[in-house]
Amino acid sequence: MAVWDLLAEGRSPRKYRTGQLIYLQGARPDCFYYLISGSVRSFISSSAGEERVLTIHRAGDLMGEASFFDGCPRVTSAMALEDCRILTIDRAQLDAAFQRHPELALPMLQYLARTVRMLSDHVESSSLPAQQRVARWLLGQPVQESSAIRATHEDIGQAVGLSRVTVSRVLGELAAQGLVELGYRSITILERARLENLAFEA
Repeated sequence: MAVWDLLAEGRSPRKYRTGQLIYLQGARPDCFYYLISGSVRSFISSSAGEERVLTIHRAGDLMGEASFFDGCPRVTSAMALEDCRILTIDRAQLDAAFQRHPELALPMLQYLARTVRMLSDHVESSSLPAQQRVARWLLGQPVQESSAIRATHEDIGQAVGLSRVTVSRVLGELAAQGLVELGYRSITILERARLENLAFEA
């Protein structure tokens, strides 16, 4: 059982359809979300109407937790990429879960720290060369049971601020170096240590 399943005890998730908005950038947060099944796109919208994907959430992820805890307006929006089952968690529900399961506190703090690191990495990577941007994004993604990262070249391009063509070229270069293996809408990291050296070289 995933640790966050303790948040769902005795409660029923809400169903979201493909393309349905879950929360909106700039809104005041009164809850955060536990993604039980499906996938969700988290993205930032500019004043010019452009969108940049921050991450793709998979089953087992928390969403919108950073804004919930600091009480500031949401910095991202989230939309269902496929039919999803999502549990909403407000302050009273979280307090009750902590009282029943105090062991949730440390994983929650660790998850928040990873969220802050991910946001920092996005800001830092915006000025990096294309190959380093893609490498850092790959290293930051959770893998599925098959060990493959599920994403299209367009998904990656939106996440790192590059065109699909540039992402395809970079992935081809990484594959030629034996660092990754490319599949249909999937990338498998073959040499993580070498990819980390490339991603974080000065």
